[in-house]
Amino acid sequence: MGNPQKRKGDKYEVDLAKWFNENIFNEERCQRAPLSGGGKIGLQAGGADILGTPDVFIEAKRVERLNVRDAMRQAERNIDQTKSPEAPVVVTRRNQEALDDSLVVMRLKDWRHMYAALLEKRGFL
Repeated sequence: MGNPQKRKGDKYEVDLAKWFNENIFNEERCQRAPLSGGGKIGLQAGGADILGTPDVFIEAKRVERLNVRDAMRQAERNIDQTKSPEAPVVVTRRNQEALDDSLVVMRLKDWRHMYAALLEKRGFL
C-alpha cells in the first residue's frame, strides 16, 4: 500500500502540476518530478518537485505544520546540489485547504525580481 503521508504528498505534487498547466500555461507543460520526495535519478538527488516551471524551483509540502525555513533550506540545498539557476519557492497547503489557497513562500530578494517585472510589464516602472 505504501506510506499514506507519501501518497498525500505525491498527490499534492500531481495536483500542483495540473494547477500550473491549467492556470498559468493553458497547456500541459508541468509535471511532478519522477522520484520526487527522496528518490534519485542516476547519481543526482534532490531536484524540484514540479518540472516545467521556468525560473522557480518548487518545493511542495502538504502538511498541517510546516517549518517554512526548514523547507526553504531544503529547496536551497537541492538547488546547490543540482546547480539549478532557479529561485527557491516553497508551496504548501494543509489537509482541509483548497489547492488555490496554498501558500507560496519565497525569500524577499527573489520575490522583488518577480514583483519588479510585473510592475514593469504593467507600466508602473
